[in-house]
Amino acid sequence: MEKKVEFKSEGFRIQGLISRGTGPGGIVITHPHPQFGGDMYNPVVESIGSVYQRKNRTTLRFNFRGVGASEGRYSEGVGEREDVLTAVAWLRQEGIDRIDLAGYSFGAWVNAHVDGRAAAIDRMIMVSPPVAFIKFEEGLRLPRLELVVGGSRDEIAPPGVIRGLLPQWNADARFEEIQGADHFYFGYFEQLEAILEKYVFER
Repeated sequence: MEKKVEFKSEGFRIQGLISRGTGPGGIVITHPHPQFGGDMYNPVVESIGSVYQRKNRTTLRFNFRGVGASEGRYSEGVGEREDVLTAVAWLRQEGIDRIDLAGYSFGAWVNAHVDGRAAAIDRMIMVSPPVAFIKFEEGLRLPRLELVVGGSRDEIAPPGVIRGLLPQWNADARFEEIQGADHFYFGYFEQLEAILEKYVFER
């Protein structure tokens, strides 16, 4: 069962939900674009969390600054990076020593621009990184990226563009394409969860 939590990011009170598991490690999950209705209650964010919860891992999802009950305001991805770093550090202080970082859409973009060493994450998962909507940093390297998931009909995260960037980000990362899915995954949540379960927990 998830419980409400709060932590501070650059002085702003950030609202989150934690589900504590007894298995090893946990995950921080970030949500889609705040200016387009994105928040921690997004169904893709919930799907990612449910996979980890079924594996008895601790999950933390939170609202970026300015979203829901989180203080502050939208910061064009800059302040949101601090929110991610703070969330990872907070979860580590809660006793979770191996932390994955997953993001959907805008959340994946924010995560990609967080210094992985500063965040001290074990591995990164991206769901529909919005490569046709927001520019990713030139020469971006993501050594902790292990899995990217996208939909074949996703115009915000076109599979062809993702495949072109993956060798630069991390040539060892795997890309899984869900046939028929668009950016929102309605009708495809079971497939998304099956992919996450297979490549995160059965590899």
